[in-house]
Amino acid sequence: MITYSSAVERLYALGHELHHGPSRKFELGQMRTLCAALGNPQQKTPSILVAGTNGKGSTAATLASILRAGGHRTGLYTSPHLLRINERIQLDGRPIPDEAFASAYERVNSVARLLVEGAQLPQLPSFFETVTAMAFHYFAAEAAEVAVLEVGMGGRLDATNVVEPILSIITDIDLDHQNYLGKTLAAIAGEKAGILRANTVAVTLPQHPEVNPVLGERMLELGSRAVSAARNLPPLSPGGDASAGTLDNATHYQLQVLGQEVEIASPLVGRHQLRNLALAITAAEELAAMGYRITSESIARGVRQTEWPGRFQRFAATAAHPEIVIDVAHNPAGAWALRAALSQHYEGRRMVLLFAAMADKAVEQMAQILWPLMEQVVLTRVADNPRAAQVAELARLAETLGVRYSVAATVPEAVQVAVQQARQLGEDALLVVAGSIYLAGEALPHLQQADAES
Repeated sequence: MITYSSAVERLYALGHELHHGPSRKFELGQMRTLCAALGNPQQKTPSILVAGTNGKGSTAATLASILRAGGHRTGLYTSPHLLRINERIQLDGRPIPDEAFASAYERVNSVARLLVEGAQLPQLPSFFETVTAMAFHYFAAEAAEVAVLEVGMGGRLDATNVVEPILSIITDIDLDHQNYLGKTLAAIAGEKAGILRANTVAVTLPQHPEVNPVLGERMLELGSRAVSAARNLPPLSPGGDASAGTLDNATHYQLQVLGQEVEIASPLVGRHQLRNLALAITAAEELAAMGYRITSESIARGVRQTEWPGRFQRFAATAAHPEIVIDVAHNPAGAWALRAALSQHYEGRRMVLLFAAMADKAVEQMAQILWPLMEQVVLTRVADNPRAAQVAELARLAETLGVRYSVAATVPEAVQVAVQQARQLGEDALLVVAGSIYLAGEALPHLQQADAES
């Protein structure tokens, strides 16, 4: 039996977070071959696919929580992870245990090697293909009643798309991964629309004018039943804004759900989360119509119990650090959402930003959106990731934009520098950590350790 640590090491040897290596093409044939040799575990669990550029993880986590609240044994597959790779594969809100993770890896890897030896596969599956197959295997072995699957990249050719979903959700679409998905919003929307199926419910919201026709035409071609989640957006206040407010780190508002008014109180904060909540609630209503055990009460409870760290996650000031916001914003749309949330909740506060990013992201655009808000920007580089942007490149960008900055070689050092700089601004200063999910994941343990020691 392979050990957990060995399984993780071998997985990362396949390539870190690129879904396919630079010499590999996106295609589903190899994933289908692998799944068939595993006994097609993806066919044994009814699945829901969630694609989009931003908000798909929040939407998937919320919907999975609603299904659990209804009493369903629920799988959740997401990517990437914050702290441990096990977070990607969850059953009833709990990450896959280390022993089960190692067992699933051993099963998938042994089958894949036999396929390569028999010339049925040209090479071993990629990191993402392997972990996706492990999730299918685990959910089937544990008799999950339903699985919510976050699409990794795109949709049409993503490894998750070998399932036949009972329902598809498309969250907000924006520019990201253009080298893989296309240079325009229309091209990217076409890839995301690949998760749609004939005669199957498709839940989405009105989007950018370049996106709407692509999704609409694809739904018409397939005969998908298009369902708008607009009905579950909060009602407008007299000023024309959504009437949601905040209470104890929650987004809350009253909503008519399945014929009953309930309070929606989500731990996911920010105006952008209202759209993700509407998508998850609408999907839950559609699943209720299919016979799933979902009520207005279980929807409200599931929303309330959602756990999805690193999404505008707030930490109160302690003896060890000032007030902190950690957000995984990693593209321009995410940066705008973070900027809006900061303006909503912290207008007038002096802020320090701890920033690192992946070099293949729109770093300059993110910088233009976020950095001018800050009194100081602390630039660093995520450890052990070949995609990480170099600190020297970030520093040159800061000089071009004329913002005050300092640099730190490592994330732990950067946390210390950022905390010190925020303290120098006064008791009311705010420390923001953003730019990459990998930065959030690496910074979080150091902040938690500081809390424990204070």
